[in-house]
Amino acid sequence: MNVPTNVRLRQGNLEQPASTTNGILMLLFLLALVGLEIFAVLAIRLPVPVLVFALAVVFIAGGFFMLQPNEAGVLTLFGDYVGTERTPGLRWVWPWLIRKKVSVRVRNHNVDTLKVNDKRGNPVEIGAVVVWRVEDTAQALFDVDDFEQFVRVQSESALRHVAMQYNYDEGDDHETREVTLRAGAETVAENLREELQVRVQIAGVKIEEAKLTHLAYAPEIAGAMLRRQQAEAVIAARTKIVTGAVSMVEMALKRLSEQQVVELDDERRAAMVSNLMVVLCSERDTQPIVNAGTLYT
Repeated sequence: MNVPTNVRLRQGNLEQPASTTNGILMLLFLLALVGLEIFAVLAIRLPVPVLVFALAVVFIAGGFFMLQPNEAGVLTLFGDYVGTERTPGLRWVWPWLIRKKVSVRVRNHNVDTLKVNDKRGNPVEIGAVVVWRVEDTAQALFDVDDFEQFVRVQSESALRHVAMQYNYDEGDDHETREVTLRAGAETVAENLREELQVRVQIAGVKIEEAKLTHLAYAPEIAGAMLRRQQAEAVIAARTKIVTGAVSMVEMALKRLSEQQVVELDDERRAAMVSNLMVVLCSERDTQPIVNAGTLYT
């Protein structure tokens, strides 16, 4: 796979685990503080304990956050990356830490049908679907401005670049069994996935799969290319028919000569070959003519 020279690998912020506390335990602790606050208000009635328990309740309550399965929480402190928590459920951290949730679920992106030129310069329409997910939350949030938009733009760019490296279909003037967009869709899709992975690696994104969803000649040349394909099919069929007919005629003449069924001079042999070729290669049923005389009348 050829990767554009303007695409470079770079490592920025790398994800690291964050230190958080079980939220259930902290919730029980919070309930205990609430009970003490109520007791201080009703029984002790002193301002200092009431104020202390009230501040403790506010402090503890401000640190809770919840994560769903396949969801990560990115923690920052005054703009500095602290770590990422991936454990689902109720979690607790220091209240002054900023928490931002990032989904790490698998996502689909449909690349709209694009009009590009293939390797021969013929305009073709091509579309694809890309399956991806966030693998490094720190890179996704801090190394690119918008990682979702980044994936969309790079998917379109990679699809254009890959499509230009292949012919739409094989031709007479091209190498036999070459990889083409139509015949080698699996190979093209794998090359698309590899190139796109290189492009989005800086955003902490992993490309799970890439598949072509649409492939056709552009409307302005579709009719001409269809006639060309039909002509190639007719030529291939005719070549096979003629090759088979020649083999059958050769076999018939050889059997007649070996078994001495009839002796034919060169003129009558040529006439027989001509008649057999007409019968075998004709598109319509031939009409037999009965010769009541001899071969020479």
